[in-house]
Order: sequence, then structure tokens, then C-alpha cells
Amino acid sequence: MKKRWRNFFPVKSSSSKIDNSSGGDNKPSSNPSPLHSNGRSQGYVAQQGTVAVPRWSTPNDVMNSNSITLGMVMGSKQDLRHLPGSPVDGPPANSSSGFEHLPSFKDVPSSEKLALLGRKLKLCSVLSDFTDPSKNIKEKEVKRQTLVETVDFIGSPGNIKLNEVAYEEIVKMVSVNLFRSLPPSPHSSSVSEGHDPEEEEPTMDPAWPHLSLVYELLLRFVASPETDAKQAKRYIDHAFVLRLLDLFDSEDPRERDYLKTILHRIYGKFMVHRPFIRKAINNIFYRFIFETEKHNGIAELLEILGSIINGFALPLKEEHKLFLVRALIPLHKPKCVSLYHQQLSYCITQFVEKDMKLADTVIRGLLKYWPITNSQKEVLFLAELEEVLEATQAPEFQRCMLPLFRQVSRCLNSSHFQVAERALFLWNNDHIISLVTQNRQTVLPLVFSALERNTRNHWNQTVHGLTVNVRKMFLEMDKDLFDECQRKYLEEEEKSKGLEEKRENNWKRLEAAAASRIEATGGSKTNTLGLPLGVIAVAGS
Repeated sequence: MKKRWRNFFPVKSSSSKIDNSSGGDNKPSSNPSPLHSNGRSQGYVAQQGTVAVPRWSTPNDVMNSNSITLGMVMGSKQDLRHLPGSPVDGPPANSSSGFEHLPSFKDVPSSEKLALLGRKLKLCSVLSDFTDPSKNIKEKEVKRQTLVETVDFIGSPGNIKLNEVAYEEIVKMVSVNLFRSLPPSPHSSSVSEGHDPEEEEPTMDPAWPHLSLVYELLLRFVASPETDAKQAKRYIDHAFVLRLLDLFDSEDPRERDYLKTILHRIYGKFMVHRPFIRKAINNIFYRFIFETEKHNGIAELLEILGSIINGFALPLKEEHKLFLVRALIPLHKPKCVSLYHQQLSYCITQFVEKDMKLADTVIRGLLKYWPITNSQKEVLFLAELEEVLEATQAPEFQRCMLPLFRQVSRCLNSSHFQVAERALFLWNNDHIISLVTQNRQTVLPLVFSALERNTRNHWNQTVHGLTVNVRKMFLEMDKDLFDECQRKYLEEEEKSKGLEEKRENNWKRLEAAAASRIEATGGSKTNTLGLPLGVIAVAGS
């Protein structure tokens, strides 16, 4: 009845396992990229008289850009029309007027291909308005065709090797096109009103036909064996990675899928960035858990981490253990855990398989965040618990079995049949049965009363049948212990019946005393102290 999620990780990589045994703690590059100043991507000259800048830039940012000369910015009034925020009237910087048709790469000699690549990248940096499909149709098509040619050129083996100037131009073009303000979610108000985010249709970006080509170009650039990581790290730097991580909050699942693959490749290729990437993902998780509980890319980030954790060297570093305790386990807290639980469970299980001593920490963490009123979430927790227990050894099991089976006992008696059924499925796992058999003196007394109540009172026939099977299993496992537990259960049942009868008799005496005092006081409904009769009832309880 159990399922294993070993091979769900779909990242497009030559190896899903990243070796972190070496170079994982190297210091990041100390050379800041000229592309980024104060965490912004500055833009560059797209064509004569036109400055292509991101929509978040200001005139001051453009003035400070290393890639735009002062003469270009302080030019004529006509030039200033292209600066966003300029008081001069005129077309914006992302105007697509004046596109020139460039020759194909196959039509120029090898010595001119790099120069042609730079011209094509500058043309692709001019932004268009995709909210209006009827606007700039010709210019959009020219840009799309140019992007297709550029992607083929960078991804084709045997082409000329790119130099550092080409690296810079590629990253600039990618930054101008991709790094943008994400639109607010139209479902943000409905989420707060209790709507299920799984039932909402994601918002698709109208610019995706062009964005997908830019993502494909970036992916081929990063994944290419011809790309020199030592040179490229000057441009694919910490600021670039942070802006890339910001895009994981996009509602478009196609964009998040590309981002997942690209970030995975960057983590594998740029070893110097690995600690920084892990820390940045940590910070995203912290804000999601303890502040917003709203983020669209948690599942994709966990998929990347599944591969990263799989490559952790042994013994695990203290940093990695703290990540488990402070980030992964608290990810069970948000209400929307079902959106990413499959990936989260895989990461948790990877930790336990690498270091069995972490099983006790993980199980106690699950119990800490165990849901009380959310039955569907309980079913997910029980499935994850089975995965963890399968990787748990006897010493760690013994440390946590008391609180664990107290919770399992409560689940067995749940009126929600799926919760009770999933809890009973634990006894279908051979490894868990082995652990329970070794510790039956402790486990059976904890769950016996829950099993007895199910056999007598549970409304669901499937739960009733599974309970009978588990009860029979314990009987065959140790008949003497089973008889002893049954005897204690009957004694406690008789004792509870006696207490219930005593409580009923006390109430009857209180009611009779109250009635006699009412008659004695001439019908007044107060006691001898002048207090309402309800006070007697409270005292009697």
C-alpha cells in the first residue's frame, strides 16, 4: 500500500545527483558584474538613438550604468524621450520602432559571427507590449525570429567559442527581458477568503512566446560545455541569482519549470555560488513559513533541493542539519502544504536515509506540526510518517515511539475514515511491523484501547475490517501480552462506568437539594447565600 517517490525529480540534467563533496564552501567571486549596480540590471544601447532599459530602472540608474556612456545619456532632447520617467514627451524605451533585419549567421563569415551575435542580442533587448496583441506585430515577429536564430547559434555544437564580451551581452539581454515586476495575483483576495489554491487556474504571461526563447537561450548558455564558468561567474553573479530566484513566484508553471532547470544547472556549474544559493533558498522558505504563507515556487525549489540533498557528502555538515530543522520541518506548518508535500517528503526522507540518527528529530518535528482539524493534511502526514519509519532503525524508533504511537492511537479513532484507514495501513509495512514487534511491550498498550473502540463503534466498514486484522496480528504476535492488555482495558472500562454512575448520582442529589431549598424559600430560585442555582451546578461539576 505504500508508494515511493524516488524518481519524480524531473530536472533536466545529465545527472540528478550533484556532488557537494568539494568546492561547496568556496568564497563567491569578489568581482562585481558591470551588469549589476545596487542589485539592478542596468540595460544598454539597443540601437542608434534608443536605450533599452528594464521597466524598474530610473533615469539615475541609467546615468550610473557602466554600459551607457555619459554622452549617450546627456544627448539631445530626442534621446531623452527613451528614458523611463523622463519628463520629455515621446515613445518609451521599450518602443519597437526602427527594427532592422539582420543577416543570418550562415550568411556571414566566421570572423564576423561574434559581431553579428552582439547586434542580434541588442535587437532582442528591445521590449514590446504583449498586453495588446495587435500592437507592433511586425516588430514582435522580427524579435522572435532573431531569438530563434540566436538560440540555435548558441546551442549548436561546433560554432565559434564565445568570448567574455559575448558573455556580458548575453547576460544583459537575458536580464532586460526576464527581470521584471511580476503582476499581482488575481487570486490573492480569494486565497484569504478560504478558497483552495489548487482549484484556481494559473495566470499565463502573454509574453511567454518570447520569454520562453530567452529562457531557452539562457539554459543553453549555462549548460553548454563551451561556457567557461570562471569567466561567466563575473556576470552570472549573486545579484543575477537573486533576481532569478525572485521569478520563482511567477504564477506561470511553464516559467517556473524553466527556472527550476536553469537554477539546477547554475548550482552544478558554478560551485562558488553553491553556499549562496542554499542560503537564498533558505531565506525564501523563512519568509514563506513565518510571514506570508504565499509563494508559487516552493514545490520547484524543493525539487532542486531534492537533487542537492542527494549529493551531500557524509558525514552531514552542521549547516545541512540546521537547514533540516529550521526550514524543511517547519514547511509542514502552512495550510497549503498539500501543494508541495510530495517534494517536501522526498527531501525529508533523503536526510533520514543519509543519517539515520535524524529520524528521531524528523518524527518529533512532524508531531510538533501535526494538524488537529485538517483531515486531508493528516492523511499526508501519515503517508510521510510511513516513509520516514521505513528508513528508521530500532535505536531511533525507541526514542520517539511513546509520543508517536499516542498520536497514531488518536488517528485510529478519527471519525474521518481516510485518517483512520491511513493509520491502519502502517501495519501493512513489513519494516514497521518488525519495529513494532521488537517493542510490542510498549506499543500495544498505547494502541489497544483505540483498536477495541474501533471494533465496537466505528461507523466505516473498511476501517472496522482493517482494525480486526491489526488486532488479530497483535494477538498472534504475543497472546499473553494481548490478554493482559484486554484485562486492563476491561478493568478501566468498569472503573469508568463506576465513575459515570457516581457522577450521575451526585447530580441527582444536587437537583433534589436545590428543589427542596426552592420550596423552603417560598419558590425563590436562589440558594441560601443569595446566589443563582447555577452556582450549585458549577460547584457540583
